[in-house]
Amino acid sequence: MTEPAIIVEGLSKKYRIGVQREKYDTLRDVLSRKIGSALRGSTRGAPSSAEEATLWALKDVTLEIKTGSVVGIIGRNGAGKSTFLKILSRITEPTEGEVKIRGRIGSLLEVGTGFHQELTGRENLYLSGAILGMKHEEIDRKFDEIVSFAGVDRFIDTPVKHYSSGMHLRLAFSVAAHLEPEILLVDEVLAVGDHEFQKKCLGKMDKVASHGRTVLLVSHNLGAVKELCQTTVVLNNGRVKFHGPVLEGLSRYSQTVSEVPTKSLTKGAGWLGMNINGQANGMATQKSGGGSLLIESLLDVARDVAYGHLFLIMNDSLGHTVLHQRVKLSDVVNRELSAGRYLVRVEIPPLWLAPGMYTLSFKFIGHDSLGHEQRHISERAMLDVAGSVNGIGKAYLDPPSDWTLTPDLKRSFETMLPTSVSTKRVVEGI
Repeated sequence: MTEPAIIVEGLSKKYRIGVQREKYDTLRDVLSRKIGSALRGSTRGAPSSAEEATLWALKDVTLEIKTGSVVGIIGRNGAGKSTFLKILSRITEPTEGEVKIRGRIGSLLEVGTGFHQELTGRENLYLSGAILGMKHEEIDRKFDEIVSFAGVDRFIDTPVKHYSSGMHLRLAFSVAAHLEPEILLVDEVLAVGDHEFQKKCLGKMDKVASHGRTVLLVSHNLGAVKELCQTTVVLNNGRVKFHGPVLEGLSRYSQTVSEVPTKSLTKGAGWLGMNINGQANGMATQKSGGGSLLIESLLDVARDVAYGHLFLIMNDSLGHTVLHQRVKLSDVVNRELSAGRYLVRVEIPPLWLAPGMYTLSFKFIGHDSLGHEQRHISERAMLDVAGSVNGIGKAYLDPPSDWTLTPDLKRSFETMLPTSVSTKRVVEGI
């Protein structure tokens, strides 16, 4: 049986926030503090205790990563993903717990580390490679491949201070990507460069994984995680919420990305589950983004509602809003809504969605006759529009279209233009 590549036991990392290093107070310090407090009228904003000044970026993380597996580390911003990779890379020391790593480890965390603006691309390539642990002979052997991958052949002997930000990042990533470790840690490299270069990055990581190396990938591109990874680790508030198959992990992640807690303000009320095209509470899959959608959920209303609104919200994998529909309750029912449970169904015609990962959620805001508010937000269900590994490209929409190209351009324009327009002038200006 193959031994795990990474064993993590009880890993925790604590930071102290808003606390300055202790020092002796001078008279000026005391006076400044007293005057400042009097002017502000309170001490609001300062931590009132050691507990309030403590942030646990990770708390009691325990898991094993199998050798040769490709694992996606996903979670909301601030969930602890980057801290986790920095501890594995030995950049940061843990507060508690232990990490055991078997094999040479390589990290793509801070792209561009060691680059000097006054040095040329060639000089920075060797410098950055040495910092990342590559030997001079190894860099010599891979030099042409690194430069070609970055697409900076013509400018390799130009100081990087004259590079665009994209060229700088492409060269830096290319150096790091050509390491040959047994374990590769990758943090949001899909934010590097343009769309075409991101596809090359994905291809490179796929190649690394195919050679039996262990890869840990942090990314908000859920389409890439789905295609590249076999398992996922879902982090939320520094804790492991799920570790297992990638599709189930993506579904679990979708439940953590609501804008506010999904618990309803009124006991026993709120949204109960969601179906997309008959698939319950998980990740619905469409082979084409041009198909219609039927979204269903149950809504528990605790008190009678005199007026209010229903919302349907669709976001892409990065949280950008793709669709935001709001309808008045009076447009759906022609009377006050009594307390009880209701089936909410929304039918959406084909949206021509581009391949990628999307989330759908419901929201309800209602008021009774006295103006008291009920507000309920559902958990998010995931819609996977099958297609390119790169997820969303340059646009959300990918409509079906029928293109033609006619060779007789002049005659075609003559039939389209008014007789008062000079056809010759229009055609020659094309």
